[in-house]
Amino acid sequence: MEFNCSIKGENLVKKYKNFTMSIDELKIPAGFSTALIGENGAGKTTLLNILAGIKLDYKGKLTFYGKYDDKDRENDPFVRESIGYVGTDKYFMPQWTVKQIDGFSQLLFDNYDRDAFLKIYDELAISETGTYNPGKKISSLSDGNKVKLALASVLARDTDMLIMDEPASPLDPLMRDKLCDMIREYMSKKNGRTVFFSTHNIQDMENVTDYAIIMEHGKIVEEGFVEDLKEKYVLVKGEAKDEEEARKYLYSCSGSKYGFEGIALKDNLDKFDNMDVVVEDASLFQISVAIMKKNSKVK
Repeated sequence: MEFNCSIKGENLVKKYKNFTMSIDELKIPAGFSTALIGENGAGKTTLLNILAGIKLDYKGKLTFYGKYDDKDRENDPFVRESIGYVGTDKYFMPQWTVKQIDGFSQLLFDNYDRDAFLKIYDELAISETGTYNPGKKISSLSDGNKVKLALASVLARDTDMLIMDEPASPLDPLMRDKLCDMIREYMSKKNGRTVFFSTHNIQDMENVTDYAIIMEHGKIVEEGFVEDLKEKYVLVKGEAKDEEEARKYLYSCSGSKYGFEGIALKDNLDKFDNMDVVVEDASLFQISVAIMKKNSKVK
């Protein structure tokens, strides 16, 4: 399926001592919500930091909105203000207060709406008292409330793209559901808005994921619109006597004395013709885990 890209990357390379992220082509579709999925150490945070401009020591070409490059992201106010970023690792200095974050946001971004910030702050119940607490220090907040505060500050801006690094991880189930609602609301308020987030909480975030990119060992190993991936991969269930033969054609397989199940390519279903199997639709979680297992160093 052809689509316009909010971000396109070519030959992106970032090297560390014992790890290299190397992506030949990156395409993030405009107007959709894209999930970046992979094991710890797959390179997800490195990629997000490159896109957000946090890491600049990389090789390759980036294009934003089809016409701006990474230099424009640093120097052009339009590009800089159009992108919002939420990270979980040292996003705010621990000694900062809520009031300082509010003030910094007003200074740094022309598209920051303080009334919107206060409204979101109240909706997310960041303060234990339920009211705005300007003197509250970041160091005194839980990990979940730090993410809530980051969300409040970035969603108070009128951006076209939202990049988030593991926003769901520190959140409780209720807040993860709220996060999905916030992503939907963000995208509905303005045509063409794009969300790109990394996640380990695939099941919680699946209903707000349009497109998925799966990374392993610094490379993209699978990607596509979720509905297309669900057409490509299926869940196969069968009897224990067929497990050994079935494993030859499965991306992943779990078995017991009662039977087996695993993910297979739909195009390979003819391989199971001589087995007594049931074929079902697979979830994004099942597909993602199977692809990660196939590419993982974990045995």
